[in-house]
Amino acid sequence: MKKATKTAAKKAVAKPAAKKVAKKGAPKTVAKKAVKTVAKKVAVKKTVAKKTPAKKAISSKASKTVVVANFDVGFGNMLYLRGDAPGLSWKKGVPMDCESANSWSITMSGVKDTFEYKVLINDIHWAIGGNNLAKPGVTNSSDSSF
Repeated sequence: MKKATKTAAKKAVAKPAAKKVAKKGAPKTVAKKAVKTVAKKVAVKKTVAKKTPAKKAISSKASKTVVVANFDVGFGNMLYLRGDAPGLSWKKGVPMDCESANSWSITMSGVKDTFEYKVLINDIHWAIGGNNLAKPGVTNSSDSSF
């Protein structure tokens, strides 16, 4: 009795498996065409995505204006920048970033024209001499004295 049950079970398992293979075989050609079409569309989207960030990086680099002040203000003091560029004012200074013991910098974007600026210690003590000129899109250096 056990042999008859095992044989019937094998036949029952074998028949549906054969039907599944037959069913899977027919749509494979359709599936291959669909995969090729999808692959082509994905490839086009990837190339467009790669070009877009590169353009943004180039345009943002071109519009950066950097002002560097070379002066050791001593521990606990800061340098500030005042001027007539976008983001600057002659009434209140913008703090500069300390790069090293005697180098301070500030990076600005959106500057289109040459502008005047002045460096201050702790936004109180003005640098001696006339105003400095900065050109847009480049690094401008200032050796201020106080």
